[in-house]
Amino acid sequence: MISFLHSFQSEWLKKQNSLASWLVLVGGFFTPIIIIIARLINYKKLPAIYENDFFWSQLWQSSWESMAIFLLPMGVILATSLISQIEYKNNTWKQLHSLPLTFTTIFFSKLVVILVMVLQFFIFFNIGIFLSGLIPYFIISGVPYPKNPIPFLTIFKEDLYFFVDCLPIIALQYLICLQFKNFLIPIGIGFGLWVASLSALSWKFGYFIPYTYSILNFLKTQDYNKAAIPGMNIHYLAICYFILFTMLSYFLYINKKEKG
Repeated sequence: MISFLHSFQSEWLKKQNSLASWLVLVGGFFTPIIIIIARLINYKKLPAIYENDFFWSQLWQSSWESMAIFLLPMGVILATSLISQIEYKNNTWKQLHSLPLTFTTIFFSKLVVILVMVLQFFIFFNIGIFLSGLIPYFIISGVPYPKNPIPFLTIFKEDLYFFVDCLPIIALQYLICLQFKNFLIPIGIGFGLWVASLSALSWKFGYFIPYTYSILNFLKTQDYNKAAIPGMNIHYLAICYFILFTMLSYFLYINKKEKG
């Protein structure tokens, strides 16, 4: 356990000097900043918006629209690839494997760093949503404070669902990245699978493509008849895919003759 914590700390420090840190920060606040700018420009409409009884729920929904369909899958693909490719970029795999750490410790410490980064992304994004509701209220005079309380429990539950829906993408991208030295290959495969997931939304078996889950989770409450919303619980399926891809990735990594 101690060796794992040291390995995690080391991997976290490596992440600090990568583009992945900026990607998480900028990606988390990108949509809320756009919403703030749009509302400040159209400030005359703000009093009616803020008087709505479902202000926070509608703000959360509008914030997640672009995030669930585009920014979240793309961000996870890029972040996972950036973290996984650090050793290839710096040509330090042999140095890493010479440390008194098991391959299991190395494999899972890198994976946990990616998972914590995605959690970081969710935290930044939710802070951004909260600020996008408050900043126009403080800046524009005559804008009332939202009447309804923030639905923290609902937001936490839905965020948890979206996080679970990201897990298959993380595991599969991690698997691909550990098999290829070229950074563009996992990025290209990830983008290709994301495009395929968009094309498969209207297919009744489209949920078998694990990159569709965050999109389907958002569209399940929307009036959108072009998506075939499955009757089964896609979150359970996402967990199963995550376990499967992680086990396969671990097996390939452990048995890879040339590790870096």
